[in-house]
Amino acid sequence: MSILSSSLSRIKPSPTIAVTQKARELKEKGVDVISLGAGEPDFDTPDNVKEAAIRAINSGDTKYTAVDGTPKLKEAIINKFKKENGLEFSKDQINVGAGGKQVIFNAILSTINPGDEVLIPAPYWVSYPDIVLLAGGTPKIVICDEKDEFKITSQKLKKNLNSKTKWIILNSPSNPTGSCYSKDEIDAIADILKDYPEVMVMSDDIYEHVVYDNFKFYTIAQNKNVTDRTLTINGVSKSYAMTGWRIGYAGGPKDLIKAMAKIQSQSTTNPSSISQAAAVEALNGDQSFIKDRSDAFKERRDFVVSKLNKINGIECLNPQGAFYVFPSCKGCIGKTHSELGEIKNDTDFVSKLLESTGVAVVQGSAFGLEGFFRISYATSMTNLEKAVERISDFCSKLS
Repeated sequence: MSILSSSLSRIKPSPTIAVTQKARELKEKGVDVISLGAGEPDFDTPDNVKEAAIRAINSGDTKYTAVDGTPKLKEAIINKFKKENGLEFSKDQINVGAGGKQVIFNAILSTINPGDEVLIPAPYWVSYPDIVLLAGGTPKIVICDEKDEFKITSQKLKKNLNSKTKWIILNSPSNPTGSCYSKDEIDAIADILKDYPEVMVMSDDIYEHVVYDNFKFYTIAQNKNVTDRTLTINGVSKSYAMTGWRIGYAGGPKDLIKAMAKIQSQSTTNPSSISQAAAVEALNGDQSFIKDRSDAFKERRDFVVSKLNKINGIECLNPQGAFYVFPSCKGCIGKTHSELGEIKNDTDFVSKLLESTGVAVVQGSAFGLEGFFRISYATSMTNLEKAVERISDFCSKLS
């Protein structure tokens, strides 16, 4: 008899973490690996944020805090939502967790009953379906076409909503595609949801500040038709290069926030007091560096998209946000590598690419869409130049 829970059979390990770990292991063996798998900014945490953490340590701010966030951090989050998004929250409508993933997990676990469906547009961030499965729900995957920039249309939304739908998850800018929903597209979605008052909306806005080409960010909670049933999720990981600090947060309905805090009280309890103090400074402090870093990401995006579209068998859309591209490798599938044999699918493509060139990327099927792969360009231009050259060389050996 197995000692393990049967619920573990519903889920799989994170493919992005697996790729990053495989790249790390190869590097330790001396292999020249360029890892483009992790969604982590290569910039350092701003100095003022690090200094705030040091002050917190030196002043003894190292004790337990309130389960779901300190009053100071909740206040900073409330001010952020009001200033940047025009959203009004009180402290009992704010939840702070150990990263955005925990916030999502708490929300799903505190709302899902057996038989409930969560509508997830694909391509999706790899953890959404598995969190739903672990909670005992059913992920309902809606494939979004490349011609629609991988975004769910209002028509597809309406077709897939039913009496079992508990949530729809929106992620803009998107991981893995970098696609962004415009105000018109979001308002069209909200207009459909107006007729489904029982459906909750989860808006994952973690890449809010990483946008290009004068794109104006708009989050669905700003639409009055769904404001009172939307959980707006964000965090400091991407915008402030604070992935290791583990602070995510959300604003939403009081009853939901209270339930999420209850779940958290019986799991991790509060996030790190030091990280929370640092997050207060991140949200309240100087924000000017954000544009500079977005400009650097844009330069990398432009380079990668341009180079990829010159490679035989590869086609790549130009995303408006995040720091990913999601190119098609369909033109390579079915071809044979001169040394490694036939490329049967996108998993085969990325596996052979890593084996042959040392470039680590993630297969599109991990994100729910076969025939693509994800590149994170949150790395140096030197690494990106080497990587696209190696990908080009690899594809040139296919026939």
